[in-house]
Amino acid sequence: MLTAEDLEFLRRPLHGFLTVADGPVRPVWFEAAGDGTVQLFTPKDSPKVRKLSGDPRASIVVAAPVGERERWVSVAGSATVEPDGAHELAARLAERYWNLEDPALAGELAGIQSLDLVRLVIRPEKVSRYSM
Repeated sequence: MLTAEDLEFLRRPLHGFLTVADGPVRPVWFEAAGDGTVQLFTPKDSPKVRKLSGDPRASIVVAAPVGERERWVSVAGSATVEPDGAHELAARLAERYWNLEDPALAGELAGIQSLDLVRLVIRPEKVSRYSM
């Protein structure tokens, strides 16, 4: 359901805005995976995980930054909590979003890696998009 153009856009280092059922919107790092899913990581004991255990609906909206023509992609679907791959995902995303040659940011990543993380995987059921 994600087009090649969607995937190209979603592979940029942009923030996504995640919503889970009965939960607030949260800015997140994310990855558009080759299998068409959208993945992110979070601590195992986060409110997102608790809410998804009762209702697996989730959505993420990603928008172009200020200074670019208006463009956004929204992905909604069922999300699963996966026990594997979260630390590897966190490392890939930190490399994408941060300059890890900065000792402070490398230390932040080390702190993230010390957490008990899980991977959230959203399987698209509905994709909406807008591009000027």
